[in-house]
Amino acid sequence: MIIEHALQLLPNDVAHCDFSFEVTAELVAPYDDPALVRPVAAYCKAYGFDAEQFVNIGPDQVLIVAKEAGRVCGYLLASEGWNRYGLVDDFAVDRPCRGAGLAAQLMSHATTWAKARGLPGLRLETQANNVAACRFYRRQGFELGGFDRYFYGALNPSREETALFWYLRFGK
Repeated sequence: MIIEHALQLLPNDVAHCDFSFEVTAELVAPYDDPALVRPVAAYCKAYGFDAEQFVNIGPDQVLIVAKEAGRVCGYLLASEGWNRYGLVDDFAVDRPCRGAGLAAQLMSHATTWAKARGLPGLRLETQANNVAACRFYRRQGFELGGFDRYFYGALNPSREETALFWYLRFGK
């Protein structure tokens, strides 16, 4: 596995990837304990790939890409946020590559990047229905900073999703 900083990531690089995940449970309020979940009717969740955010990576951004045999297996895009935290803008690992520590390696590179820039930490957003991601972030040392029950309300009114805002604070 090779992990490298890249200047762009194009749709054909990830066309073979499956970044979807199964939802069978969601965290319950107050959302800060990823062990506290309630079951939900199972469904598959997938996010679209917005190639525009991966073209022309700027000086306040980093794109970290994991490849095996020249094939993209995962990536993490981060930027310096308005509040000086490193913002994990996008983060995905191909389904067949999960469980091998790749996500932790990508996050480690993002942490190194943020520390080298003198940032106080990393922040990111996910949903309460992405239980595996929430558990991963907790294992990486992230703490829940807040939540918003209405953040996604206009996108899919038939499905309530709660946005969770996680922080990894350096030197606390």
